[in-house]
Amino acid sequence: MSSTLTPPTPAASTPRNIRRTVLPNGLLVLSESIPHVRSVSMGVWVNSGARDETIAQNGISHFVEHMVFKGTTSRSAQQIAREVDTIGGNLDAFTGKETVGFTIKALDEHLNPALDVLSDLVLHPTFTPEDIAREQGVILEEIKMDEDNPDYLVHEIFTQNFWKNDALGRPILGTVKTVSSFDQQTVFDFYASRFTPSNMVFSAAGHLDHDSFVQQVENQFSSLAASSDTPFVRQSAPPATPHITLKRKKSLEQVQFCLGVPAPKVSDEGRYAIYLLNNMLGGGMSSRLFQSVREDHGLAYSIYSEMNPFRDTGSLCVYAGTSIDKTERLLRLTLDELRRLKEDTVSEAELKRAKDQLKSNIVLGLESSGSRMANLARQQMYFGRFFGVDEITEEINAVTPADVQTTAQSLFRPESMALTLLGNLGTLKIEREDLAC
Repeated sequence: MSSTLTPPTPAASTPRNIRRTVLPNGLLVLSESIPHVRSVSMGVWVNSGARDETIAQNGISHFVEHMVFKGTTSRSAQQIAREVDTIGGNLDAFTGKETVGFTIKALDEHLNPALDVLSDLVLHPTFTPEDIAREQGVILEEIKMDEDNPDYLVHEIFTQNFWKNDALGRPILGTVKTVSSFDQQTVFDFYASRFTPSNMVFSAAGHLDHDSFVQQVENQFSSLAASSDTPFVRQSAPPATPHITLKRKKSLEQVQFCLGVPAPKVSDEGRYAIYLLNNMLGGGMSSRLFQSVREDHGLAYSIYSEMNPFRDTGSLCVYAGTSIDKTERLLRLTLDELRRLKEDTVSEAELKRAKDQLKSNIVLGLESSGSRMANLARQQMYFGRFFGVDEITEEINAVTPADVQTTAQSLFRPESMALTLLGNLGTLKIEREDLAC
C-alpha cells in the first residue's frame, strides 16, 4: 500500500490567529494562538524607555526594571526565583531607548502560575530603601563593566555625540551621578507615571485561548487605575550631529571604529529598501564590507553594519575593530563601498540574495512563541496594526535596484556622516574631507 505525503502549508500563507481586547481600564491585551506548540510566552511592555527620561532621571527606567525583581508585597526575590524555577519557566526583562519589557515563557500547563508571577512583579513591587541601596551598587558595577568593554563603549560615545544633548543619546544605564541619586520616592513616582494601563501592552503567544486569557489578565490588572493623560512629555525627533570624535585610550590593542549616518524612523515607507541596502552592505558573510575588508584585505576580524530605527528617527552604522596602522585603509575601503552603492546600481542577483536572506530572517524569527509575542507588542506600539508575512514579503519583493541606489544616495552624504574612533590612536587625525564618498 502506498500513500502520498501532503507537503506542509508554507508559513507565509498561513494566517496568524491574532486577537486584541482593550480592558475597561485601558490596558490592551494581544494574543496569538498557536495550537501546535506546548509553550506560552507572555510579556508586559511599557511604551516608554530611556529616551523618555529627564536628565536627572537618566537610567531610572533600567533601574526600575531591575528593582521589580527584588520583591513584591507577597513574594520575596527568592520566592520569585523559586516559583519560576519550579515550573521550568524563563523570566526575563530588558530596557531599551523606547520600551521596557518583562517577559516569561512556560509550558501551557503552567500558564496560571506564570501569569501570576509576571503580574505580581509588574503590579506590586515594594522598592524598599534597603533594596534600592543594594541595587545602586549592582548597577554602578554594571556601568563600570560596560566602560571596560571597548565595542560597547565606542557605540556609546558615538551615540552620545550623534544625538548630542538629547535623551536619545544618553546611556540606558544612566550615570554614576544619576543612579546614585535615586531614592524610594523618586522610584515610586517614576513607576506610577509609566506603569499605567494606557502606556502598557500585555502580549502573549502560544497554546492559549484568547477569551479565557483576557479574563485572567483582567483579574490581575483590574486594580490598576485608568489614566486619562500621559504624565510625561515626549520629546520631538532630535537633530543628528555629524561629529568626528577621536577618543584616545592607550590600553586598547585595537582601534574601535563606528561610522554612521542619520536614517529614517522605524515606520518609514522606504524601510525595506534600507533594510536590503544594510544587508548588502554589512549584514552577513556575503556582504560587501565583510568580503572586501575581511576576506580580500584581511583588515578586521569583525565588521558589520546595522540599522537602529526609532519612532521618529534612526541611524545606520558601520562597526569594525582593527589595528592603528590599518585604520585609515579600513576607513577608505568602507567609504569606497558606500560610494559604489551610490554610483552603481546593484545587480538583480545580489538584490535577490539580500531579499531571500531578509525574508528568511523574518520567517525564522517567528518560529518561537517568544518571538511572536515580542513581534505582536512591537508592531502594535510602532504601527498600531499587524503585518502578515505575505504582506511583508510583497513589500520586500517590490524593492528595485533603483530604489536601493536612490536610498544610498540620500543616506551616504559626507556632510551628514559621523565617525568615532576609540583606541591607542597616537597622532592619527581625521578631517571632514577624509569622509568623502
